[in-house]
Amino acid sequence: MAIHASLSPGRRLRAAWSGGPIAIPGVFTPLVAKMAERLGFSAVYLSGGALSAGNGVPDIGLLTLTEFVQAAQLTAQATTLPLLCDADTGFGEALNVERTVRMFEAAGVAGIHLEDQELPKRCGHLSGKSVVSAEAMAAKIRAACAARKDKDFVIIARTDAKGVHGFDDAVNRAKLYRAAGADAIFPEAMETREEFDNFAKALPGAILLANMTEFGKSPNLDVATLGAMGYRVVLFPLTAFRVAMKAAEDTLRDLIANGVQTASIPKMQTRAELYDLLGYTGYQERDKAYFGE
Repeated sequence: MAIHASLSPGRRLRAAWSGGPIAIPGVFTPLVAKMAERLGFSAVYLSGGALSAGNGVPDIGLLTLTEFVQAAQLTAQATTLPLLCDADTGFGEALNVERTVRMFEAAGVAGIHLEDQELPKRCGHLSGKSVVSAEAMAAKIRAACAARKDKDFVIIARTDAKGVHGFDDAVNRAKLYRAAGADAIFPEAMETREEFDNFAKALPGAILLANMTEFGKSPNLDVATLGAMGYRVVLFPLTAFRVAMKAAEDTLRDLIANGVQTASIPKMQTRAELYDLLGYTGYQERDKAYFGE
């Protein structure tokens, strides 16, 4: 479905999921966002896990709000696709969340998701997590909704409670967060297909997000299966990142072993392909035009 670029980023994201379930890939550089757009995706995602790992640190809340927003702005500028961003715990309490929303929105982002973990946070599929009270998270959601200038800027509430207090608490929190104004609900670390299905049945009419990260607690289900359950958004936050990192490792191993890169060349994006993706010719033509050539 074609979505008019004149719409706000948030409106474009809402329009994208209104047509049925959508796959949103994690893009770990602005160039990968360009690639995702060219290949036909309808939205892209900036993962806190990928952003942290790409900066050489684990996903435990070490990067700052400004580092997240800088990456988000560069990514949003590289594509016309709406960009959904991981905003961790909101980088503080309710008043901090106000600033978080304003900064992401000013960066051109379509929406963010906030999670109900306590700091120091952990990857959602690891043990040892703890969560704030449901009321404290609801306050953050209310602050987020109040802070946005565009009513279509998307606020998604993620709950990590299933792995801490169990399935029923996750459902109860989701209902409370929805009542607080969350536009969508993100249940993290469901462990079976049946849990995904039962969660959707417990929240009829809600916009739901499923996280299909690899090597975690959740089964890897396809978009059509999750869509049939009622999920509108399916994230693949680290899929391309993990493949790219493995390819980089294999390439470097070959290079140090053989002292030449020729075996890797057939696997490479060519210079011509890179320049085409970048729109290099257009830059050259505009530069000449500005000088009257």
